[in-house]
Amino acid sequence: MLLLLLPALLLALITWQVVTDGPLLTADEHLSGDIVHPDRFWELLSDLGNVEVAVPVLVLAVVWAAWRGRAAGLGRWWLPPAAAALTMALVPAVVVPLKDWTARPSTPVMPPAVGYFPSGHTATAAVAYGAAALLLLPWLRSPTARRVTVAVCTALVLAVSTGLLLRGYHWPLDVVASWCLATVLLTALWRVISRSSRRTSAGTPSPRSGPS
Repeated sequence: MLLLLLPALLLALITWQVVTDGPLLTADEHLSGDIVHPDRFWELLSDLGNVEVAVPVLVLAVVWAAWRGRAAGLGRWWLPPAAAALTMALVPAVVVPLKDWTARPSTPVMPPAVGYFPSGHTATAAVAYGAAALLLLPWLRSPTARRVTVAVCTALVLAVSTGLLLRGYHWPLDVVASWCLATVLLTALWRVISRSSRRTSAGTPSPRSGPS
């Protein structure tokens, strides 16, 4: 419950500061000025959050998880992949209205514009890579494989976030807000996947046992 409540409250707090031009924005702008270092390398890292890069990774995980679940004869094998796809679809459904409502201006290194809060690239990367990892975890037998999967997912999200901040594409609070949103969405997704796994272990073959 805390993984749903705390990030949701933090997202609400940051959004309130952006809308009211609160004191957090002054610190945010100072921090951005200190860390921005426009460079092609940071731009390439931020590109890992592009829809055309991150979403296909999730699509592959959705197809693979659906295939494995159906091949194993699991009941409601379609639920985790469908929930992951829905979670990804919720990203633009939440981010776009927030961008329109808050109308936060761009950073000094970007052309004058509004709609930078929250970071769509960060949210896309966090949810796409995070949901892909959550779909894979129940099927990975070794703790090492699970740890590597989580580590790779985390590294990709941090790479995108770092690239966006150091390239100057986004303010730090834009990125933090998207982390909060992604945490809420992925926590809800994990609850769906875990409940589905518990039902599977109680009434149908588990992913590790194969079809009966």
